[in-house]
Amino acid sequence: MPGFQVNMLILGKKLGMTQMFGEKGNVIPVTLVEAGPCFVLQVKTKEKDKYEAIQIGYEKLKEKKVKKPQKDKPYRYIKELRIKIQESSKETKVGDKIDLSFFKEGGNITVAGISKGKGFAGAVKKWHFKGRSPTHGTKHEERTIGSVGSRFPQRVTPGRKGAGRMGSQKTTVKNLKIVKLDPDKNIMILRGAVPGRKGSLLEIKG
Repeated sequence: MPGFQVNMLILGKKLGMTQMFGEKGNVIPVTLVEAGPCFVLQVKTKEKDKYEAIQIGYEKLKEKKVKKPQKDKPYRYIKELRIKIQESSKETKVGDKIDLSFFKEGGNITVAGISKGKGFAGAVKKWHFKGRSPTHGTKHEERTIGSVGSRFPQRVTPGRKGAGRMGSQKTTVKNLKIVKLDPDKNIMILRGAVPGRKGSLLEIKG
């Protein structure tokens, strides 16, 4: 078992959402996540790599799908976690397994993933702009953003909110409660919603 346990990171996949009944009979929305198992692929140290980090791999590839550059690390997903390898963590070595044994039911975790892409969207939908008044001479401009320039410097300043692609960006949700754990099937049941579609990769921090 790895020696590091603080801010543990495990990779997983979103399986979908459902609902459960609580102790008082109330309905709880939950998300099913397949978490791990992950394996330590490399331990980086200050002496050798000039920084401390641990590299983990998730979802081992079949032999037929492994390409030449992947022979040393035949995993579909590889993630590097920068942590301070303390004296108690010196025993961490390549091949160590990271699974649900690091997490407890009722605990809080942080989940990060890529949110659903929603294509090109206007500023009213994307940034919740009010839009223009539907009366007083306005025609077909209820959802326009209005003036975006200024008297000086006679151009649109960088960072101005406007129409553009919506979603498909890294989103983090904190303090998600672990409702139930199934170590045999590597399934974690979380209260609430997590970013991404079904099958998308998630980073879960304890």
